[in-house]
Amino acid sequence: MASYKESVGTTVVNYAGNYPGAVDGELWYDSTNKDFKYQYPNVTAAGSWRTSGALNTARSQITGAGSKAATIAFGGIPTSNDALTESYNGTNWTEVNDLNTGRRSYAGAGTQTAAINAGGYNGSSDVADTELWNGTNWTEVNNLNQARRTLGSTKQSSTSTLVFAGQGSYDLTELWNGTNWTEVNDLNTGRQQVSGAGASNTSALCFGGEPQTAATESWNGTNWTEVNDLNTARFNGGGTGIIDSALAFGGYASSAYKAQTEVWNGTNWTEDGDLSTANAALGSSGLSNTDALAFGGDNGSQLAVTEEWTGAGAAVGGWATGGNLNTARSMLGGFGTSTAALGMGGNTQPATQIANTELYNGTNWTEVNDMVTARDEFGSTGTTTSGLIFGGYPTPPFSPGSRAETESWNGTNWTEVNNLNSNKRQNAGAGVSNTAALSIAGRNPSGTRLAETETWNGTNWTEVNNLNTARGSLAGAGSYTACIAIAGDAPPQVANVELWNGTNWTEVNDVNTAREDLASTTQSSTSALAFGGAPLTGKTEDWNGTSWAETSDLSTSRDFLGGAGVGGSPASNLVFAGENGSGVTTATEEWSSASNVVKTLTD
Repeated sequence: MASYKESVGTTVVNYAGNYPGAVDGELWYDSTNKDFKYQYPNVTAAGSWRTSGALNTARSQITGAGSKAATIAFGGIPTSNDALTESYNGTNWTEVNDLNTGRRSYAGAGTQTAAINAGGYNGSSDVADTELWNGTNWTEVNNLNQARRTLGSTKQSSTSTLVFAGQGSYDLTELWNGTNWTEVNDLNTGRQQVSGAGASNTSALCFGGEPQTAATESWNGTNWTEVNDLNTARFNGGGTGIIDSALAFGGYASSAYKAQTEVWNGTNWTEDGDLSTANAALGSSGLSNTDALAFGGDNGSQLAVTEEWTGAGAAVGGWATGGNLNTARSMLGGFGTSTAALGMGGNTQPATQIANTELYNGTNWTEVNDMVTARDEFGSTGTTTSGLIFGGYPTPPFSPGSRAETESWNGTNWTEVNNLNSNKRQNAGAGVSNTAALSIAGRNPSGTRLAETETWNGTNWTEVNNLNTARGSLAGAGSYTACIAIAGDAPPQVANVELWNGTNWTEVNDVNTAREDLASTTQSSTSALAFGGAPLTGKTEDWNGTSWAETSDLSTSRDFLGGAGVGGSPASNLVFAGENGSGVTTATEEWSSASNVVKTLTD
């Protein structure tokens, strides 16, 4: 590997401000602020859980195999002999072929396409059954030597697996070689309802269990050795990973369901971010202490909740300065991506609506042909070659105070087309072209908040089913058949988010911060960013199709801003213009899924 000197040299760059060409660790001189500076990657200091798509069937005493992005989950209760199997693709669960023998409280290991389950309870007795999954079907293979339930196992392989502990045979360990089970040396501390981790039948970790304990043991292929205990004694929790990189989470102890998560580094357990939902008897899968999935469980009733774990050291996205608009404004429309965006209309303050349209190429904004009708507070959607704007607030004198005019953009010019069915402003838009769009909510000429939704087919608008919560000053993201309506003013400001499936709106998880006059990325309903808004904020939230997570703030807090992009992917999202508390701005910021921390050397 080349040294820093070989890669960069020894000359200190002189640059006015933060040096955009700096590599990690490179020192430069900021001639504006008269400081020496350097940068390094911005990463998370701690791990965290995030809610994802729920199981189709709520259940506990379930297990699984795979990674955070690709898992198979099988068995469990509420029914005593549940054989259900579901497959997870990183977002949603899909039901696939059932187990041959329904059961609960068994061991499981492997991947989404090659898994094993062993032992368990079938509703009347403990069983020794073993089944293999080939990505399509389960096949019965040779049984365990000892029937038992509430046992633990390694996690990574269906051909080289270890199972241990369990009810009725507390310390028993058996080794699977891909064909048969063989009894090997016992655990030092017999127990049941344990958690486990490990890559193969020669490398395993057993932790927790009942009677309630924090004991941890390490397997080297021959013997178990006691190692450092968990910080929180518990049983019936989740566990995953490998012998030197494992995770323990959830469980039950001292008459309470647990949310605590602990990270194993090969020597010690360290407490980290809690589960969102405290529970026990949950399913688990994952590759290490930075990659894990928790699903199902019991906190007094069976759960369908799924949570994804991302460990410390994950890249943190951030906003960076882009090229300024030519005309400062707020209450404008926008669509596209960070390298091909359109910003149009708006208000230059005080109360001057404009028709100016500007095109962004990833570096600079260029003025292009104006809208037909100057306006602000309108809905917009599309791309730089095929877009649509609709509704809004026109230039005074005006009557009525909201408009229904619609204009279509073909990459060069705006053309008036058929109007909305009703006049409205502060409406949101969704869609990816000028032939298929959605107008969402808004306010009518008298100022009443609306729940109205209209779809555009390239020629006409049609009224369809309403939002559940009437509001204005909201944001929208996605297509006309799959989009989300985000926050807004009901009044007061709300955090409500609703999902459109092409026919109906359904309430889904709220943003963390209620607000209005915000903006969002525009093209996806399953991966989106929402940012800015009033009360004046720079807060940015990331949507994964199920839940919102706070991420890096805008550099400049603002409301009445424009946004564009396709969601959480790298270098694809843009924010521009708006009001920053002292007036309208031309500032543009570009989002990247990775960012840097700039540090100043001090005396």
